[in-house]
Amino acid sequence: MMTALAAAKAYAAAQSNLATDIAGAAGEAPKAHGFGDILKSVMGDAVSASKAAETQMTNQVQGKAQLVDVVTAVANAETNLETVMAIRDQVIGAYQEIMRMPI
Repeated sequence: MMTALAAAKAYAAAQSNLATDIAGAAGEAPKAHGFGDILKSVMGDAVSASKAAETQMTNQVQGKAQLVDVVTAVANAETNLETVMAIRDQVIGAYQEIMRMPI
């Protein structure tokens, strides 16, 4: 089970992966990405990792890949899925806490 600390670390890792865009030599301030952009990136990474794992499994069945490559790809997909689930659990927990607040 993922803890709040693990979710915070996953969120920080996702945020660092989405480095801010530097607009160039014009001296414009870097554009910060929002929470929605981070979620889209994390979901895209999870989908890409799942597709890569499926491709490695297909290649291994056809004899074009080693078993260690398949295991590595599946482990990467599992890690990405656990990150998405940890973020989801924290968002749901925050929503439930907000709903319990007195008005």
